[in-house]
Amino acid sequence: MEETSEQKHKKWSDEERLALASKLDAELDDYINNLEKRSYTEGWPEDRWEEEMEKHPFFMKKAPEPGEELSPLVEALQELKYGEDENTPNELANNYKEDGNFNYKYKKYRLAILSYTEGIRTKCPDTDLMAQLYNNRAASHLMLKNYRSSLNDSKHALKLKPRYSKALNRAATCCFHIKDYDQCIDLCDQFLNHSPTDKTILSLKSQAITARERLKRDKRKLDRLEKQLDKEEEHLLNIIKSKGIGLESIDGRKNPDLKDLEPRIPQIAQSRVHLDAENKLIWPVMILYPETQQSDFIQNFHEDTLLIEQIEQLFSEPPEWDSKHRYTPQNINIYFEGKDKRSVHKVDINNSLGKILQDERFVVRGGTPAFLILVKSSEAEKRFLDNY
Repeated sequence: MEETSEQKHKKWSDEERLALASKLDAELDDYINNLEKRSYTEGWPEDRWEEEMEKHPFFMKKAPEPGEELSPLVEALQELKYGEDENTPNELANNYKEDGNFNYKYKKYRLAILSYTEGIRTKCPDTDLMAQLYNNRAASHLMLKNYRSSLNDSKHALKLKPRYSKALNRAATCCFHIKDYDQCIDLCDQFLNHSPTDKTILSLKSQAITARERLKRDKRKLDRLEKQLDKEEEHLLNIIKSKGIGLESIDGRKNPDLKDLEPRIPQIAQSRVHLDAENKLIWPVMILYPETQQSDFIQNFHEDTLLIEQIEQLFSEPPEWDSKHRYTPQNINIYFEGKDKRSVHKVDINNSLGKILQDERFVVRGGTPAFLILVKSSEAEKRFLDNY
């Protein structure tokens, strides 16, 4: 039965429309309320959704740290790319090379080295690929100024690929930095055998030749200087011996040498006995005060200077630790310890340092003459002398 035109174009009043809308809403509510009610458990928990999102490979902001727990999806992706069951050695090596190249591009050279190292460990049969891995790791080491490591990797690359121009270039550069100029020149020559007009290598070879000659020249100068110093030091030792001054050797040798003139006290290590223009000895001298545990150091004591003159200069003003002003040139005795360290000997302060050192009982220890000063007739002097 067909609808009449009047039925097809029925006009709805506002009340009829509202009634129909209410009826439809009620039917929809009934349908929803009759559905099975169950909680959704397959999504991210509301209180940890940010944490879970960070673990997702599409949303994570940084790569997982070594040893860090991985999400199942990340593990699956890693296994797909790095799993030995999923990849051939060549595929693995190439994957690690790509990772290394990515890190190198963004100047993460240490991470690049780790990636290339993993690629090398695959020992893939593709020698060209292995040469690239060694060469790329050499490049990363060079950027970190690990010149010797870079040179070693470049040599490995050259063993696999003898005419590898990048490896030859890098190996020559490393040799220049470690000042192995002979090897640098040899590597430059190997490169120039098949690329004779390369400006970079020609310049590097020229610099290496110049540096090698400069190094040889500096070495000749240093050798001459060392020989001159040896002669001067030998002359100094001969003068000390000719004056009959006793030196204590470090290791008990019968004939002391130059090492025995080196001060053993770190604070005065740079103050060694030396000669003036007239071949007179100038000594570093230690002054010790046993009673107060104090000390003084005279850096340049000329052998012709009288001991009394140096003492008067030393006590021109009372020391801070001598509050009672007991230490004066007229109120002190000066001693030195004998060769066997079991005796002390009083010094005539009117003698020169040179004459005192020539006393057969005196011995210079550690290249530094030492004197002990005590107040005359004091209890400290008496106790000190009783110990010998």
